[in-house]
Amino acid sequence: MYLHVPQVLNEDQLAILVGSLQSADAPWVDGRQTAGHQGALVKKNQQLDEASPMARELGGRLLATLERNATFVSAVLPHRIFPPMFNRYGGGMHFGTHVDGTIRALAGTAQRVRTDVSATLFLTPPDSYDGGELFVENDLGSQSIKLAAGDMVVYSAAARHRVNPVIRGQRLAAVFWAQSLIRGDAERILLFELDRTIQELTRSGADPGSLVRLAAHYHALLRLWAEV
Repeated sequence: MYLHVPQVLNEDQLAILVGSLQSADAPWVDGRQTAGHQGALVKKNQQLDEASPMARELGGRLLATLERNATFVSAVLPHRIFPPMFNRYGGGMHFGTHVDGTIRALAGTAQRVRTDVSATLFLTPPDSYDGGELFVENDLGSQSIKLAAGDMVVYSAAARHRVNPVIRGQRLAAVFWAQSLIRGDAERILLFELDRTIQELTRSGADPGSLVRLAAHYHALLRLWAEV
């Protein structure tokens, strides 16, 4: 799965979030604190302390926004979402090729999240920094990704990926993972395409009876594959 979701945050939301991250009291820590053994060897960035009130407040706002984003919900069919983590890359910082861990523990709880889907929300304009591309690769090809501020990319958590070194400016982003109701990428993509088709046919004024039958097939597949 690879999906570009534009304008997840509007200008006002983006300004508030970035303003907080760039404030003097933002609690940045070494990004390796939350990396696994493999990731710690290739990770060189900074991360907002995930236990801080600021990280929790900003993460909560972002999750509330995502819950209202129809494209994200349709594509991911989220069951659980690991709280967003905010990261910062300055000159020379990077994150080498790695694969995200399959299970992430929610700090201070017994809950675990299976990482079916990864997402990166870009927070700084692409012309404000050089380098810093997110490079996602899988067995079918690769993508070099550098999106507008407020845009998000969603991709399979099983994909190998890296963040290229930032050589000018500063790159801010939010990353998070979702456990989907649908474990398999292929099934999730099929449901997303079917949902998009139903919506497009609805807007075009297609026959209501045919739309009902198509929707029935969508929900039958969702009922067959969903893990609740």
